[in-house]
Amino acid sequence: MTKLLLSVHVLAAIVVIGPITVAASLFPRHARQAAASGEPGRGRDAGIAAFLHRICRGYAVAGVAVPVFGIATGARLGVLTDAWLIVSLVLTALAAAVLVLAILPGQRRMLEPAGGEGTRSAAARLSMLTGSFNLLWAVVVVLMIVRPGSTTGA
Repeated sequence: MTKLLLSVHVLAAIVVIGPITVAASLFPRHARQAAASGEPGRGRDAGIAAFLHRICRGYAVAGVAVPVFGIATGARLGVLTDAWLIVSLVLTALAAAVLVLAILPGQRRMLEPAGGEGTRSAAARLSMLTGSFNLLWAVVVVLMIVRPGSTTGA
């Protein structure tokens, strides 16, 4: 059962988190180009930006599977109290908060015609937030592989 849980956890992380990181990273460029075209909400770049936002939104919901199966795997392995797993869970929660509370609303604002702040500054802010989101996930992956204090020899 542990191998099944771990397999689902890893597959979910790859299949769900990967597309979010790519789509969120590409979004600012296409949203900025759509705004610069003079026809916000129309054209190729606007369509791509809207599609990238839908990917981020949809996969964010599916992304709940990653920590759920991770916690289930940790429970089966008896490592729920290990520091590396607790830190990974905290970083995962931070990444989720950045996505749900900052990236997705920022994307939605950029898709609206005549959004509040300037397109350049909004795109720069989204790029920075996305970089932070991606960095959090990179640290979680390293922690999952290195597992400080592990006795497995890995």
